[in-house]
Amino acid sequence: MEKALAIDTRDLTKSYGRSRGICNLDLQVEAGDFFGFIGPNGAGKSTTIRTLLGLIRPTSGSASVLGYDIVSGKENILLHTGYLPSEIHFYPHMKVRDAIRYSADLRKADCGKRAEELCRRLDLDPGRKVDDLSLGNRKKVGIICAVQHHPDMLILDEPTSGLDPLMQKEFFTILQEENKRGATIFFSSHILSEVQAYCRSAAFIKDGKILLADKVGNLEQTGTRKVCVIGEVEREKLAALSGVTFTDKSTSTSDTETNAGRTTTLSFLYNGDIQRLLSTLSQERIKDITITEPSLEEIFMHYYEN
Repeated sequence: MEKALAIDTRDLTKSYGRSRGICNLDLQVEAGDFFGFIGPNGAGKSTTIRTLLGLIRPTSGSASVLGYDIVSGKENILLHTGYLPSEIHFYPHMKVRDAIRYSADLRKADCGKRAEELCRRLDLDPGRKVDDLSLGNRKKVGIICAVQHHPDMLILDEPTSGLDPLMQKEFFTILQEENKRGATIFFSSHILSEVQAYCRSAAFIKDGKILLADKVGNLEQTGTRKVCVIGEVEREKLAALSGVTFTDKSTSTSDTETNAGRTTTLSFLYNGDIQRLLSTLSQERIKDITITEPSLEEIFMHYYEN
């Protein structure tokens, strides 16, 4: 039986004329998933999120969130969704507790005990004025406003920016608890290690278009290998092989012990014929070689750079 979709977009497009938006997005997120939306700054992540929430109107295409159309069902989407924008703004002169209570009142929800718990876990003083908070502490207020009412879906735009490592860990623990409760988690990031550590599914966006979307486990099993070679190696010979993507610039040092000339260190991703690679390397003067599994970040970095 197919799972219900929490997000379903069909050729979703938002055009700003000459400025980049999003183009023909086909994206499906299963209900109950923990989903990472990955891309560099300016890739279209925030535009996608604001369009899904009905905060901006699409130019063409269609989409639904929690079964509601993003145009006609915007109010229902906002009612059942917790949203954390990438930049947090509150009314001036409000205290933290007032901002959190105001968010709960808008939803006609009593979240007092939950808010107290979240303030304690995120080490946030509810008596301070929001104007006096650092970026990280303002982000904590936004997290509490988004999470406190146990929404059916959390949509979070670059949620960890400004949080120190300890708070990032606690934040993802909170998200995991909400996900275990049944909430769908959808968050954007340009930090692939976050996705690899916490998400079950992910999509990669560049220049407003989806490059890849799949289960994280499938994305990791691409057959690509990370290769590091140390020795007297001609970069041009490796570059001529199909399936080579260099990840680092070569470095050379003088080999005074063996007087063998120049020692080069080359790192690259390889998804071609391994026998052909080894045959090519056997013709070089190799001092050391390692072949390992690349990280998710290394696998997809060349999509962003090419």
